[in-house]
Formats: sequence, C-alpha cells, structure tokens
Amino acid sequence: MIRTQALRSLFFVLVTLVALGSTASAAPVPESERIPVDLRRTTLVVRDIDRSLPLYRDALGLKVIYDQVIGGTTRLVLLRANDDFIGVLGLMQRLNLTEPASPPVFRKAQPGGLILVFNLQDLDTRFERIKSTPHVTIAEAPKRIDYPGAGGSTIPVMFSAVWDADGNFIEMNKLLGTPAGTER
Repeated sequence: MIRTQALRSLFFVLVTLVALGSTASAAPVPESERIPVDLRRTTLVVRDIDRSLPLYRDALGLKVIYDQVIGGTTRLVLLRANDDFIGVLGLMQRLNLTEPASPPVFRKAQPGGLILVFNLQDLDTRFERIKSTPHVTIAEAPKRIDYPGAGGSTIPVMFSAVWDADGNFIEMNKLLGTPAGTER
C-alpha cells in the first residue's frame, strides 16, 4: 500500500515536471497548498553502480551529491538534476549478495514497475551521447508525439526512451510547445 502510494506520488511529480515544460524550473508550492510531506528521492536497486553511472552521471549529466558504502554491505550513490532536496535519484547496490542477480528484462513497464521521466532541454544533441553509452538499450529514438491538451489543444513533445543496465524504463522528453496548465 505504501509502495503504491509512493509510486503514484512519484508519477504525479514526474507528469507535473514534464507538463511544466523545458524552461520551467522547480519552485515551491504556495504556502496555502503545502502539505507536511516531501518526496525526496527515488532509489533504484542496481546490480552494479559502476555500470549504471555512465548513463545517469555522464550521459544525462546528473551530479553526484553522495557516494558512500554503508555498513560494509551497501553502496549508495545519490544524483541530482536541478534540486538537491527533491527529485534526487538514488542508485543502491547490495555488496554482499551470495547469489547472482537474474539478468535484466528489457520490456515496457508492467504493474509494479516504474518509469523514470527526464525532461531534457538538449535532447537533440544529448541523445547521441545516451545512445552510445555502454549497457543502455534503446527503446525509441526521439520522435514527435502530440499529447492531448486542455480544450482540444495538443502538447507536442519529442519523446524517446531507453532501458538502463538493469532494465529500468527511462523516458527522455523535450517539450516543444506550451506546457499544460499555462496560457497560450
């Protein structure tokens, strides 16, 4: 139940970030609308952090803000985009596994899975770097998709997607038009 609520909250945050557009930056919710909860980060449990970092740190350009071994059994790396309080991505590797992890499965997200959504202002140029990153599998090269908007309008987006080294489905989008919820 808590995991489902957390995934729903994450989905809402990610959809909101995409809807805000490529020039939007994170801003606090007005005081009158605040609740006593912040979604701080999403943590992916990975097979090998050193295989994961080339996508998130090098190709996407996220900044490492924490990299520690905890209790000798777990390595945790935290990465940020434009905010170090919310929207942080964690990569966690269990160092003491006695059995090999099953190989990753590259398929679109299923119930219980997740989709990470990144809004990239420079998708046009950055996708080449992403495409050549080791252990990344391309799901879809950038293509235009028109999402339905309010009042019969459309929201044009350059959509692309990959799977990371662990089979996590990652959308990388660039908003081309007016974000949802804003004036034309």
